[in-house]
Amino acid sequence: MSSSTEAEGAGVAPQNKGSWSSFIKSISSFSGDLSSLTAPPFILSSTSLVEYSSYWAEHPSLLVAPTKEPDPAKRALLVLKWFLSTLKQQYSSRSEKLGSEKKPLNPFLGELFLGKWEDDAGTTHLVSEQVSHHPPVTAYCIWNDKHGIRLQGYNGQKASFSRTIHVKQVGHALLHLTEPANEDYLITLPALHIEGLIYGSPFVELNKNTYITSSSGYTAKIDYSGKGWLSGKKNSFAATLYPTGKEKEVLYTIDGCWTDSFSIKEGPSGSSSKFGSKKEIDSYTAKNTPTTPLKVAPLDKQDELESRRAWRDVAAAIEKGDMDKTSAAKSKIENQQRDLRKKEQSDSREWERRYFSRVEAKDTVFESLGPKAGESSAEPEKTDGVWRWDQKKYDALHGDGKDGSHDKAKK
Repeated sequence: MSSSTEAEGAGVAPQNKGSWSSFIKSISSFSGDLSSLTAPPFILSSTSLVEYSSYWAEHPSLLVAPTKEPDPAKRALLVLKWFLSTLKQQYSSRSEKLGSEKKPLNPFLGELFLGKWEDDAGTTHLVSEQVSHHPPVTAYCIWNDKHGIRLQGYNGQKASFSRTIHVKQVGHALLHLTEPANEDYLITLPALHIEGLIYGSPFVELNKNTYITSSSGYTAKIDYSGKGWLSGKKNSFAATLYPTGKEKEVLYTIDGCWTDSFSIKEGPSGSSSKFGSKKEIDSYTAKNTPTTPLKVAPLDKQDELESRRAWRDVAAAIEKGDMDKTSAAKSKIENQQRDLRKKEQSDSREWERRYFSRVEAKDTVFESLGPKAGESSAEPEKTDGVWRWDQKKYDALHGDGKDGSHDKAKK
């Protein structure tokens, strides 16, 4: 939280104070899911939530680094380092770019976001698709053929208000490596809340903890803390890596700030223990690690369901600050979607997802790793199902082995 001497609404331009005040009052008295509320213009983003999947891989070299490590414990450490490096991109990069966190556009069912990164790691592909609208759920798959690695997952958010906005993320991610071993990692998602809201300068803070557990027998636990109502250092965390089921036998410790830098040490925290001394073996500084730009097709080459093409009129109106045009353009898309749902209902059919499918049977990877990460259930009732990448659908559209299909990352 900002200092107590900062005035209420200090981060809001004078012309926006009226709509800001109304918004604060509306969320404080609202009892449902806050994602359905209309946000005031000055905190609206021109970017759809379906694009947020790209934040997982803006450092492709860190994503593929575990494939080069033969030791399973060190490989698990590299997975943890990569995950921690994504947190700034996922939860802070927008507020740094725009001045404060903005409310993204709510994706429509079937909305797509496709792109690729090209750098020293080779070509890393992204497919993101909105697989459910009620509740809102985004599924994604990111892969690199050259290194035989694939990340897939899905997530939804449930927002509520209690002194500030709290967001519970539902879903998980699965990282699969074919090199140097056939290996899976289950990644759980952090809870978060919005700080600075009362001053009109919202930013994300992570809380509670998450886990990364591997089929090779290692688990990482990340505890998040940060700037709260009275105390705390902004965006801080502490993580430990240990053999699964042996949390006290810490092999590596990482601590620092996920928006700035962190230090990786051998052994548990403290100066020494029977498992070894506290020795720094690596570090990470976000500002010294540039991101790789994501390449997206020009608007005129995109499918009509691709996010930037579909929302282009809305985005242009938001960026101009023209809320009348924003409302009209949004209503046009929303009405089209309502008509499609009515047509599907009358035809007794469901929208066909382009790249993902529901898992009808038990997912063996989640069933094996979930309990080790404190996840007894994937909670399909909260995400309209358990969603997985469907390689057959992709191949049917793009050709088997062509246009970025990821044969090397198949299981």
